Amino acid sequence: MTRTPRETSGPPNPLQVLTLEQLRLRTSTKWRTYPEDVLPVWVAEMDVPVAEPVVRAVTRAMDLGDTGYPAGTGCAEALAAFAAERWNWDGIAVERTAIVPDVMLGVVEMLKLVTGYGDAVVVNPPVYPPFFHFVSHMDRRVVEAPLGPDGRIDLAVLQETFRRCVAGGRRAAYLLCSPHNPTGTVHTAEELSAVARLAERYGVRVVADEIHAPLVLKGARFVPYLSVPGAERGLSLMSASKAWHLAGLKAALALAGPGAADDLARMPEEVGHGPSHVGLLAHTAALRDGTDWLDALLAGLDDNRRLLAQLLAEHLPGIRHCPPAATYLAWLDCRALGLGDDPADVFLRRGRVALTSGRPFGTGGAGHARFNLAASAEVITEAVRRMARAAH
Repeated sequence: MTRTPRETSGPPNPLQVLTLEQLRLRTSTKWRTYPEDVLPVWVAEMDVPVAEPVVRAVTRAMDLGDTGYPAGTGCAEALAAFAAERWNWDGIAVERTAIVPDVMLGVVEMLKLVTGYGDAVVVNPPVYPPFFHFVSHMDRRVVEAPLGPDGRIDLAVLQETFRRCVAGGRRAAYLLCSPHNPTGTVHTAEELSAVARLAERYGVRVVADEIHAPLVLKGARFVPYLSVPGAERGLSLMSASKAWHLAGLKAALALAGPGAADDLARMPEEVGHGPSHVGLLAHTAALRDGTDWLDALLAGLDDNRRLLAQLLAEHLPGIRHCPPAATYLAWLDCRALGLGDDPADVFLRRGRVALTSGRPFGTGGAGHARFNLAASAEVITEAVRRMARAAH
């Protein structure tokens, strides 16, 4: 059976452990980009302590001086076991995996394998801004196939985009965000199967960014892209970094469907030198022994998405948003507030609360802002109150 988040006693809610004073001691991007009077609910860092199994693994590595180069398949084996238990998916073959420095650098390497200079890479805006940056910097063309009004993949638009991109015999790839960032949408098996059929019909190679896969909340079910019929030539990137707050411990895994094994085998050996050995140890410990902690986090995020909906209804009813089914990110449609194309800038200047601007997310991002739910109830409440004061 697919495992669901625990509702019994277990670890405390990680989101309610640290005080604001403790968090302000951190030196990472979230806590050093803005002055101390700004409340940060923006970049994808969580306000949590690190799961104890991860702390033990990293501490042991330090004690042993185990800080050399990465080796072995332990992380891939841990991910395979996690996928079997969590998603009821036995499709991860360790021999069809490879370690990469992180998900976005892994995306770049996968796109290099299946596209060439000037080829199109299709994305579904509004979508994670680094999709645009990394693709354009590797001399590929970003082509938008915007999400539908319901925030889901518009298959008719995607089909027409695929058709245009391969016209004249050009190669093309589709960079799928699953679950979707920033909307928190969880694609269904039916949607992903339709994507696979379109990709095969037009010869488009699918590269799936599935970094948020462990962060699917109560009431939804994650479907790995490589698990659906027709996805055999697909490639995927997965990591424990988002779900266990490990962005500073660099590591990720590239996965290939059976029909893409030869492509993955062509990845240069030196790419596998990029991940942190300590990062891989941390990710392995999270996947193997950190599921109780993850369940407590998911329960806390479920509470937070309800809290945010209640606070917005009370203080900012003009904001439209659909509570996310996955991730710890909420996508806020602020257009009715009359704050212009970049409401995040207004909230920052007038309210001293930092959200992520919607504009870099591509078509559909103007007038929107992304709110990080991975915080305490107190921080979320104060952030919304500051936003309300700024909007009025």
